[in-house]
Amino acid sequence: MGNYFGMMSRMIRYQKENDLFSFIVNYHAMTTIQAPSILENNTINAALDFIALGLDPEKSTFWIQADVPQVTEFTWIISNVTNVGLIERSTSYKDKISKGVMPNMGLFSYPILMASDILCFGGDIVPVGKDQKQHLEMTRDIAIKFNNTYGETLVVPEPDIEQETQLLPGIDGQKMSKSYNNTIPIFGDEKFIRKQIMSIVTDSIPVDEPKNIKSPLFKLFVLFLDEKGKKDLKRRFLSPGLQYGDVKKELFETIIEYFRPFREKREYLSGHMDYVYEQLSNGSNKAGVVADQILSKVRKVTGLNYRV
Repeated sequence: MGNYFGMMSRMIRYQKENDLFSFIVNYHAMTTIQAPSILENNTINAALDFIALGLDPEKSTFWIQADVPQVTEFTWIISNVTNVGLIERSTSYKDKISKGVMPNMGLFSYPILMASDILCFGGDIVPVGKDQKQHLEMTRDIAIKFNNTYGETLVVPEPDIEQETQLLPGIDGQKMSKSYNNTIPIFGDEKFIRKQIMSIVTDSIPVDEPKNIKSPLFKLFVLFLDEKGKKDLKRRFLSPGLQYGDVKKELFETIIEYFRPFREKREYLSGHMDYVYEQLSNGSNKAGVVADQILSKVRKVTGLNYRV
């Protein structure tokens, strides 16, 4: 849910009006996943999720990150104009280490690969959550430094952050993230989804007193409501008598109903993997053409094209 409301839903909307480039970040996933089978399964499952949730690979450019290896060459090139101090200031890296994630150079240099993901394809508007805002600012810094060094070559991207969904709480009140094991999945077993929702942290305010509208339960529920629904839920929270358990059961039913069409589509796609693989292949070919064009300019201005 955090990925869907924070990023995926906006990207799906973009494809209606813009030239959307979207991909599954399996290079990035390697910073924390060393088990090949898990990486393989997560990669294709993420692709199925995107398509099931509405991303149309025939109306956008959609691919698997590692299928366009030009991005790794691009990463090396821009690494040489990236100040070490800039990467050392990454709060995301420090946060992951404090949470017990083992440090490695991939995790440390993650912002440079992310910058390459954007700059290598000429991205001008990037939908990001609050937790990725700093990385997008780093991308801008890297692009500006490159342009100042070699001339105006790279597009300097702008972030698109929706205030209401920029940072969704997980079931423990922290940022919703798989790294923290506090997510509410969209797909999969309904019993597990229900268990996660019923585990959303709440306070011990007595039933006959008003409840906190800043709680994770309230913030998650309003994502599925229109303005009238939001006002009604707020009124219920601020009125005596509300029981958190009842609201959690309502949230579970709301989530299952909201995502039911997507869950059905994903089940269909799982039985038609030839279509999925074909679309991913088409997407990587389209993305590769764009990457080659931009990389050619970068190689020329940096002096890597030594042949006359």
